[in-house]
Amino acid sequence: MSEKPDSKHMHQEVKFTQQVDKKVARKLKAQRHVSQTLWSGLGMMGMIGWSVSVPTLIGIAIGLWMDRHYPGKHSWALMMLTFGLILGCINAWHWVVREGQEIRKQEENNHD
Repeated sequence: MSEKPDSKHMHQEVKFTQQVDKKVARKLKAQRHVSQTLWSGLGMMGMIGWSVSVPTLIGIAIGLWMDRHYPGKHSWALMMLTFGLILGCINAWHWVVREGQEIRKQEENNHD
């Protein structure tokens, strides 16, 4: 004698399968997002590092040149290092804010 599965049991199986499919899709999306975020984060660290170090090094070079050609009571190299560092930090802050806006914009587009 073969028993016919009732519609309630079939409905539960379909519902369970849909829940599993949703969870798998969510997990795969999260894994892709993590790897993208990781590489994006490493790239951002490199960009921030260069955006701070380049103005700082340029400031030091200009300060050393000024110390040689315009010697004085205070060190031009130290003052220009500080100026370059401040300029580099402002530059890095600008990059971080801009990238944060881009990430939020992409997330909003993905949710729509």
